[in-house]
Amino acid sequence: MKPAKTLPAIDLADRAAALALTPVSRETAARLDRFVELLLARQAVMNLMAPSTIPTLWIRHVADSLQLLPLIGPEARTFVDLGSGGGFPGLVLACALADREGATFHLVEATQKKAALLRDVAADLGLPVTVHAERIEDFNRKKPVVPDITTARALAPLPVLLGYVYPLLTKTGRALLAKGQDVEAELTQASKYWRITADLVPSVTSPEGRIVVVRGLERAR
Repeated sequence: MKPAKTLPAIDLADRAAALALTPVSRETAARLDRFVELLLARQAVMNLMAPSTIPTLWIRHVADSLQLLPLIGPEARTFVDLGSGGGFPGLVLACALADREGATFHLVEATQKKAALLRDVAADLGLPVTVHAERIEDFNRKKPVVPDITTARALAPLPVLLGYVYPLLTKTGRALLAKGQDVEAELTQASKYWRITADLVPSVTSPEGRIVVVRGLERAR
């Protein structure tokens, strides 16, 4: 077994700032604290996120995920998170919506060690989560669920990402895709392959960031 790495310390002010940006209930905050504790324990022996982001983990990763909550709506019950990695945004949203009646989260992650982390955190916190340790293409071929909300963060350029989303998007479903400063260029490139009905929502955690809210998607002819 590899020796545990010494990790940078989390800035406690960062946690307070993150929860001020994206307020949650006391119960959700407690779940998120435990999630972060478990995440850092695993980060010490495997690479789940860039070490340079650890001091500002709460804003950079947790609040960046929580900001999707106002875009979800009260009717959504079935969620699919593509390329979940260390749990952003899928596990964070599951922590926040764990008490929503009928809510289920399906996290798709092909890397087995990361999938094991997702399962362990979900079990520890009693979250309504199913982890699918497989490639997105294989998950989409099986299509085990029809999601109300599909999410992805830092996964792939939009032309590719929309191909992952397309099999899951229904007439009433939405995809919430977190993107950075190149989103306009990515949308222009994606329009060569897709007819997209989407809104761009500014990120509350990054002045360059945008959330692409996809409401309709068709292949370009």
